[in-house]
Amino acid sequence: MFLGTYTPKLDDKGRLTLPAKFREELAGGLMITKGQDHSLAVYPKAEFEERARKAALVSRTNPEARAFIRNLAASADEQRPDGQGRITLSAPHRTYAGLTKECVVIGSVDFLEIWDAEAWANYQAETEAAYSAGEDDVLGGLL
Repeated sequence: MFLGTYTPKLDDKGRLTLPAKFREELAGGLMITKGQDHSLAVYPKAEFEERARKAALVSRTNPEARAFIRNLAASADEQRPDGQGRITLSAPHRTYAGLTKECVVIGSVDFLEIWDAEAWANYQAETEAAYSAGEDDVLGGLL
């Protein structure tokens, strides 16, 4: 599982060092794609393939489904971390997520999210009340 919050820095070449505790699970390859809320999603390759196959089963007559599948597939970038656990984030990915030098990597259970540090702080401030309220009809019995 991917859990926790980490604050690696983006270097001048667009490389980001993955948290050490996740490197082994991602060493065999990973996929980076646009995430929701202008973050990047980092999946182990097998997890991404499973999600992409499920997405491809959705009816493409639905414009929202087509848009989702297109964005997921078109923005996917396969990577292998280097010997120091770094991955290179493409210029389009950095632009999409508004990444600057200060980044936040969060565990999102079955994948990682990469956020610009300021955007993550703003997101947390905006969603704290909803998290604290935690209504059961939204969370489907989780609490």
